[in-house]
Amino acid sequence: MSDSFPSAAPPIVELHRITRHFGRKVALDDVSLTIPRGGVFGLIGGNGAGKTTLIKHVLGLFKAQSGTVRVFGLDPIENAVGVLGRIGYLSEERDLPDWMRVSELIRYTQAFYPAWDPRYAEELREAFDLDPLTKVRNLSRGQRARAGLLVALAHRPDLLVLDEPSSGLDPVVRRDILGAIIRTIAEEGRTVLFSSHLLDEVERVADRVAMIHQGRILMSASMDEIHDTHRRVTLRFEGPLPAAPSLVGSLSASGQGAEWTYLCGGESLQLRRAAEALGAKVVDEAALSLDEVFLNRVSR
Repeated sequence: MSDSFPSAAPPIVELHRITRHFGRKVALDDVSLTIPRGGVFGLIGGNGAGKTTLIKHVLGLFKAQSGTVRVFGLDPIENAVGVLGRIGYLSEERDLPDWMRVSELIRYTQAFYPAWDPRYAEELREAFDLDPLTKVRNLSRGQRARAGLLVALAHRPDLLVLDEPSSGLDPVVRRDILGAIIRTIAEEGRTVLFSSHLLDEVERVADRVAMIHQGRILMSASMDEIHDTHRRVTLRFEGPLPAAPSLVGSLSASGQGAEWTYLCGGESLQLRRAAEALGAKVVDEAALSLDEVFLNRVSR
């Protein structure tokens, strides 16, 4: 990703204290989130965590029961035309009209977007190997995902929203989708909101990440910050111990005897000083994966 992302421009999405109930179920619980302009913003969480509900507020499909939503500085419900005309959207369901041919789908979608780029649409169709004469109903799951991504990208949206775009797809199709995301960002400096429970994919493409669990935001930070402040540290003590001593910033610990491994939140220097205070020597240290960070945050 370019070092210029995210830009210093006003944020593209601002959610302030959003709460949403479905009967007795709390889908979003006092959620505040800012998505900066430029780059890929990953929204991660398990099934039922609130990712799709949050996205539907951004798209103006749900009205906030409390709190405010601003996209491009506008309310997406009161200014639906001004907001949705600048958003490209691909959902997990990939709900496309089955009776249309691929060429008809492209022409049909083009009518809704004055900024549609026919040449770019054709480039995407060829890159995604979509036969213009094939009906949508006859497309494979992977081809259907590619067709949905084509019509989401071809008007060069300021904000591309992908809700579990690679769910259930084979690795080749998932690679194509991620490749299209990267090209869109690298070449045009636009913004992607990428929701997924596949944390390894998010880690590969995201500049920033927000973790959501049971309708609450656990943390929101840049990938660099997450890697810098979440470490796996193995300590060797002078003698065997029956249990892991308490370490500042520790999320979990495992081991035995004189050697214990901690998963920690904190800067490397801070953790080393804490280890020294315990009379321990750091024998190994590495950044945690996004998956490890998320699982430990959720367990806490």
